[in-house]
Amino acid sequence: MKNFYVIVNLDKKFARETGRGIKEYLEDKGAVCILKEEKRPKESGRYTDVSEVPLEMECVITLGGDGTLIQAARDLAALQIPLIGINLGHLGYLTQISREEDINSMLDCLLTDSYHIEERMMLDGTIIRDEKIFFQDISLNEILLTRTGTPRVLHFRIFVNQEFLNEYTADGMIIATPTGSTAYNLSAGGPIAVPHAHMIVMTPVCSHALNARSIVLPEEDRLSIEILGNEQCVTYDGDMMKQLRCGDRIEIRKSQCFTRLIKLNSISFLENLRNKMSGI
Repeated sequence: MKNFYVIVNLDKKFARETGRGIKEYLEDKGAVCILKEEKRPKESGRYTDVSEVPLEMECVITLGGDGTLIQAARDLAALQIPLIGINLGHLGYLTQISREEDINSMLDCLLTDSYHIEERMMLDGTIIRDEKIFFQDISLNEILLTRTGTPRVLHFRIFVNQEFLNEYTADGMIIATPTGSTAYNLSAGGPIAVPHAHMIVMTPVCSHALNARSIVLPEEDRLSIEILGNEQCVTYDGDMMKQLRCGDRIEIRKSQCFTRLIKLNSISFLENLRNKMSGI
């Protein structure tokens, strides 16, 4: 790799200094490095516009945490450029290294192509209102149905491949990818899936039924969720949020886009999970 695009989350401590150090190191090695320092989203809700990234870019490096990496994955999904993250936050399941580790060694691996790439599935979520597409977006972790306004239980009806599954009364519903299984899904008691798997995990949040459990569906399944009340919204990876109305429908399926994550070390998913969980 010789062409790098570095996205800096300026809300993180030492992010600006770290980003400029990376740019200097890469350019000293003869590489091209574009540094993007962004703090607030654009009107589109994106932090990075696809049009801002030159076509010759071979790698996106994010400085922040998992949220910064996920945002970049969503913003730049159409480009399918491999991503790698440097963790300046707390846990960091997706980011490869932290600021305290040897960033220059990581950069040397990228410069010499000493890495491999994992492909992670994403989800498409389309809001249908009055039988027309009202909004559409993608997510790497999860699509979440949750409440707005005063605390109250939510009501929705779920179909899988047009077959009625169940009617739920709960505080929310998580539709997660394997990558997102260690995020909100895990906190809500859902199962953990290996990140390279291709499946859809559906987990109710605080369901008002004793028999409500997570359901794991194959990647080709399509979900349709009918909204049966007001004061509800849908979020994509905890970032993009859209208000819902009673009668809206959300169609969720595997996206044709996927995220390409660069992996440098030989640490297995289970070892990484054990290390991260022991630090909570």
